[in-house]
Amino acid sequence: MKYTIVGKNMEVTQSLKDAVTQKLDKLDKFFSPDTVVHVTLQVNRDRHKIEVTIPVRDNIIRSEQVSNDMYVSIDLVEEVIERQLKKYKSKLIKRHQEAAAFKRDYIERDYYDDEAIRIVRKKQFEIKPMYPEDACVQMELLGHSFYVFINAETEQIAVVYKRKGNTYGMIEPGN
Repeated sequence: MKYTIVGKNMEVTQSLKDAVTQKLDKLDKFFSPDTVVHVTLQVNRDRHKIEVTIPVRDNIIRSEQVSNDMYVSIDLVEEVIERQLKKYKSKLIKRHQEAAAFKRDYIERDYYDDEAIRIVRKKQFEIKPMYPEDACVQMELLGHSFYVFINAETEQIAVVYKRKGNTYGMIEPGN
């Protein structure tokens, strides 16, 4: 794998680069040699954050981990990506039949699906046109972390969701 390692609010030392490449080289068994791995290291006060992004065909494998020690964050991010790959292997391969970015032994090996996705409840409800601010209020009244509605301004389905720091986000369909 090929690495692009950058730092924000910090200088990336050779020992950090070595730790990142040594840890992420464990993922080498999953990817072809020409796979590019983008790594961003960032420090804000006592928050040491690492973001790893691996573009794979039309998909992206990504993990972001934060701790009070950069080396701990590096360990965590590798574990999360490996778990994601094992969990979603069959879905990735089905979606991308060519699977050229993955090594053959990864594709052919069976991984047990410990954490299978199970939908345990389905709901149906009437979607009413409303403004995004009203949808946020409705979401808060229901005690949910997201709310689906028809945007009265665009007349399209949209979703408002709660973000960190008591802020809100909105997802709308693109053109």
